[in-house]
Amino acid sequence: MANHVDEDKKGTLEDEEEEEGRMAWDNKYQYLLSQIGFAVGLGNVWRFPYLCQRNGGGAFLIPYLIMLIIEGIPIFHIEFAIGQRIRKGSISVWSAISPYLGGLGWASVAVSFFVGLYYNVIIAWCMFYLFNSFQSPLPWASCPGNGTVPECEASSPTTFFWYRETLDITRDIEESGGLDWRLTLCLFCAWLIVCMAMIKGIKSSGKAIYFTATFPYVVLLIFFFRGVTLEGAGDGLARMFTPQVDKLTDPIVWLEAATQVFFSLGVAFGGLISFSSYNPRKNNCTRDAVTVAIINSGTSIFACVVIFSVLGFKATHDSQKCLDEFSAVLQRSVPEFNDTITRGNYLDFQMAYNTTPAISEFDFTTCDKTKNLDTAVEGTGLAFIVFTEAMNQFYPIALGAFIRFLAVKVDGLKCFIHVPLCKTTQLNIVCFFTLSTVTLCVVSFLTGLIFTQKSGNYWLDIFNDYSGTFPLLLIGFIELIAVIWIYGFNRLSDDLLYMTGSRPNMYWKVTWLFLSPLSMGVIFAATIYREASSFPATYQSWD
Repeated sequence: MANHVDEDKKGTLEDEEEEEGRMAWDNKYQYLLSQIGFAVGLGNVWRFPYLCQRNGGGAFLIPYLIMLIIEGIPIFHIEFAIGQRIRKGSISVWSAISPYLGGLGWASVAVSFFVGLYYNVIIAWCMFYLFNSFQSPLPWASCPGNGTVPECEASSPTTFFWYRETLDITRDIEESGGLDWRLTLCLFCAWLIVCMAMIKGIKSSGKAIYFTATFPYVVLLIFFFRGVTLEGAGDGLARMFTPQVDKLTDPIVWLEAATQVFFSLGVAFGGLISFSSYNPRKNNCTRDAVTVAIINSGTSIFACVVIFSVLGFKATHDSQKCLDEFSAVLQRSVPEFNDTITRGNYLDFQMAYNTTPAISEFDFTTCDKTKNLDTAVEGTGLAFIVFTEAMNQFYPIALGAFIRFLAVKVDGLKCFIHVPLCKTTQLNIVCFFTLSTVTLCVVSFLTGLIFTQKSGNYWLDIFNDYSGTFPLLLIGFIELIAVIWIYGFNRLSDDLLYMTGSRPNMYWKVTWLFLSPLSMGVIFAATIYREASSFPATYQSWD
């Protein structure tokens, strides 16, 4: 192996010796838990479920699993391998492969920065809910004013609390509404926690990871067992696993599936490379990559099951509420009416009494349970509205869910923001590192104030749709070309033989050389065409 490296100086490794004083993981479990903790986070619990709902439920799972197999896991493995073999940070590792690739690391830094900006706003939302959880009854358990707020009565207490109490959202993006001081304070606290966690470094992160990487699964299990026992949970799960086949022809669905694979795995952000660089060179990174990828994707689907089971309950509850109100209106308007209104016959009664003024003016929107599953809760607030709906069913146990949100998201975001600070994974000037950390967090907090405006959710949607979608896929594509074609497939095979004791099998060869670049190229072309033909872009407003 040493002879191979000496003969080919392009992309040369420094040497085989470990750098003196270099930080390292205490043990293999700490490393794996850190990789899982980095990868498993908001992308699994917050982003995946609402993308699944937006893109046709089961129809989204199909391209997600395909993209996971042909591009996600292969590039995931590449990042593990080069991080462990070259043992440099997420920026300098690309310069080590070729001096012309230095910008690739900085591209990851830029994406990490923009994604980190709005991810910490989501942590601020979690904080806001956490603070509001310390009261009984819960503020989202019922409409304020004893049912005298029409907007709340027309939606639901949890939806109203999200849009009106948490976001206090404006009608559209052009109306900023000014800063919300409560969310601004929560955002400041979130960045303060992140800053302190970053300064502590890998050692404290490694110790804390035993809790932060495992506790979320305990809470998710609690929500799962409660969620699947709720009335209507089966309808929600049926919606999740029943594909809307027409969605599969939309290139945007495939783009969002591909980028969600990158999001949930943490590919192209740089953190995987940084973490792997702390490993000893002789470590089975192939097994590590497959293990972490399976756990990560399984978590995404499992979290989606929890969300959709509670969503089914909410849709059933809202539908029954609509039917009860319709029945009450009928009894007031038609004294001789004494039948029972059900989901199967309410349309018949609507047609029969449509000439009655009170019936013709009645809003039947939420009576349709199937429609409720698609439209009652949409967008970035899906997880918040659904989890608060679940909290209404078993408070105070659910308080732990938001403690869990806070713990795992801060740890995950710390990994995201750690990337731009570390030009290499070893910084010897502690004061410079501390100053850089504080400066970055202050700048990020000030920039993130755009999201704490009352129009902030619209801006967050834009950042979520564009800053970490197409750019992530492009970075992953260039990473693949850089390693397989510039660094060289044969050299990578030799490295894997040295590190793991075996060369890559046929699956890795086919995906790295053909399927991964081909699939990403097709998605690029289809997406560019789709975006160009659907100009101008639109967004959803709360009115």
